[in-house]
Amino acid sequence: MRIRMGWMGLLGLLLWPWSGGAGELNWQGSLTQGGLIMGRALPGTRLELDGQPVPVGPDGAFVFGFGRDASPRARLNVIAPDGAREERWLAIAQRQYAIQRLDGLPPEKVTPPPELLERIRRETALVDDARRRDIPQVWFLGGFAWPTAGRITGVYGSQRILNGEPRQPHYGVDIAAPIGTPVRAPADGIVTLAEPDLYYSGATVIIDHGYRLSSTLMHLDRIDVRVGQRVRKGDMIATVGGSGRVTGPHLDWRMNWREARIDPALLVPPLR
Repeated sequence: MRIRMGWMGLLGLLLWPWSGGAGELNWQGSLTQGGLIMGRALPGTRLELDGQPVPVGPDGAFVFGFGRDASPRARLNVIAPDGAREERWLAIAQRQYAIQRLDGLPPEKVTPPPELLERIRRETALVDDARRRDIPQVWFLGGFAWPTAGRITGVYGSQRILNGEPRQPHYGVDIAAPIGTPVRAPADGIVTLAEPDLYYSGATVIIDHGYRLSSTLMHLDRIDVRVGQRVRKGDMIATVGGSGRVTGPHLDWRMNWREARIDPALLVPPLR
């Protein structure tokens, strides 16, 4: 098997050459927690990551990624079109995340009131359904761009401990900008969610980039797209807002591959 990274030339991605003996892969990406791998195999190749099938398109395109707390090693099985099989172990770089402790907060700022729990469960199911769509397209191969400009105020993987209780880690990148600042599609795709008022994330848009890779744009002010609409990288889709549970206007950009939370900052050049 010969695996050669660097086929797409996308910005902001590390190159990792690798060779072996059961077919050929060309890929590019970051073998790290929060990293994403994109590429092509020979048509007819099958891939398995840690025992789970990874879809490979008719032209050999594929994508897979690693969550915030991914283990140091991942097992990749490659089954070539002629049936030849090879197992390789990928070394996944481990990251250190910022931990912030805040004490003395009013209880309502830490835990939502009980009367809102049903709403939160309903909205979580809505978001999960939008991210579960299995769309056999390779829009992700067109690359990614920052959806807006501004100052980064929150980074992937960071976590707060509020009144001694660990909260869910932050899975996106926060970009502070004035209300009304344009928000653009970070890559080609199709809109699978366009909700004006979710409890946590406020006005929210989800764009599916194919093979269950998606972007979520949160805390918006105005939404300019609808569910089912096809968008291209750079299309204006919304404006920055301060909706949902926020302390000021900003855009929270998150990405998912299946259930794995991906770090968007690894797919784009530094924000200037």
